[in-house]
Amino acid sequence: MPIATVNPATGETLKTFDAFGAEEIERRLQLASDAFLRHRMTSFAERSALLDRAADLLEQDQRAIARTMTTEMGKPLAAARAEAAKCAKAMRWYAARAEALLADEYPPEADVKDSGAARAIVRYRPMGVVLAVMPWNFPLWQVVRFAAPALMAGNTGLLKHASNVPQTALYLEDLFRRAGYPEGCFQTLLVGSDAVEGILRDRRVAAATLTGSEPAGRSVASVAGDEVKKTVLELGGSDPYIVMPSADLDRAVATAVTARVQNNGQSCIAAKRFIVHTDIHDAFRDRFTDAMRNLTVGDPMDESTDVGPLATEKGREDLEQLVDDALAHGATAQCGARRPPGRDRGWFYEPTVLTGVGDAMRIHREEAFGPVAALYRVGGVDEAVALANDSPFGLSSNAWTRDESEIERFSQDLEAGGVFFNGMTASHPALPFGGVKRSGYGRELSGHGIREFCNVTTLWHGTDKET
Repeated sequence: MPIATVNPATGETLKTFDAFGAEEIERRLQLASDAFLRHRMTSFAERSALLDRAADLLEQDQRAIARTMTTEMGKPLAAARAEAAKCAKAMRWYAARAEALLADEYPPEADVKDSGAARAIVRYRPMGVVLAVMPWNFPLWQVVRFAAPALMAGNTGLLKHASNVPQTALYLEDLFRRAGYPEGCFQTLLVGSDAVEGILRDRRVAAATLTGSEPAGRSVASVAGDEVKKTVLELGGSDPYIVMPSADLDRAVATAVTARVQNNGQSCIAAKRFIVHTDIHDAFRDRFTDAMRNLTVGDPMDESTDVGPLATEKGREDLEQLVDDALAHGATAQCGARRPPGRDRGWFYEPTVLTGVGDAMRIHREEAFGPVAALYRVGGVDEAVALANDSPFGLSSNAWTRDESEIERFSQDLEAGGVFFNGMTASHPALPFGGVKRSGYGRELSGHGIREFCNVTTLWHGTDKET
């Protein structure tokens, strides 16, 4: 895939970039390694000041970088502005809290004595250069949620971003440079996916984090495993959205629409499988379908647009194949299931609701990365749990109920990295984010996220006399 900005609303190639050659990759690897030796010795106060300055600049740049993101991957402009604001918030969150999150820990005195030590300390030390392989769907947020904690921990970062968001990737490098980070602390690598293995195998790279497809995650994990290097993987999901009879149906429907079409339906944590109790299924179906049908599909630069284009032509083709397969196996399209009439340019697809989805259909097992919802009918909580867990993924989940016994059951049995009750799954700096099963492993955000790329070190001090 060429490294290029291609406007998904028109299909027009706006700017292309040459990939870095071996000499430039080597130069940047050495810069990152040298920068780590210095950055690891800085104080939390110094790191905090740098990250706060980056947040200031990002807020000043909010409108400009939002337009860049929308141009490169098609998200509605309002959503792009919100993404930039969220990134600044996360930077400030880590700038204010990293020192406390990574403070030395002191085991209980009795345990220290039992170990034969005079004292013992657990310290979180940075690991080194972290390679980040990031996707296009949240081109700013996906990077910041790795970079903010990694830099605050004292690591340095190398970003291999998706090839269709090069201008956003270069902006990020420039942002950290303007904030005052020394050369080499954070760098963008304009390289194709074929260069990732060599970079990851380089002795100067200590660890890697990847958000993306399952095949990409398998590839990176395989190489990192061969090199015995730490990885964190977030590989997408097919999140269930369960609605039980006690739910506030009006709120459940309205939130379901947003949960499915956020970011033009191209979100790992978007609700994708809507599992509704039979007592309210028909009412939910009718209201949900009407709301999806009435969304405005159009130019993502237009403030009135609800759903913009898919980010790539192949992405739309993949989504169409999933829908066509479901229809061929007996599913019914309540709305959508087609390209918008009269739009010959750009990679648009109408918001779609499918009913009658069964396990013979690909969409039952695969992630639908676009504004397509699969709607299921269940007879009770047991069936809802079984269907929700009948997926290779386990990123997050949603459950709408006011029944405390059902809340406890879903809390205990849903196989996911998060369970969101009576609301929509969302990421926040204070909450750990990640999945189970084929959605990956490890956690981003919160204290768990900043510790992922730390060397958890035991400092043991013997007594100065024999006992």
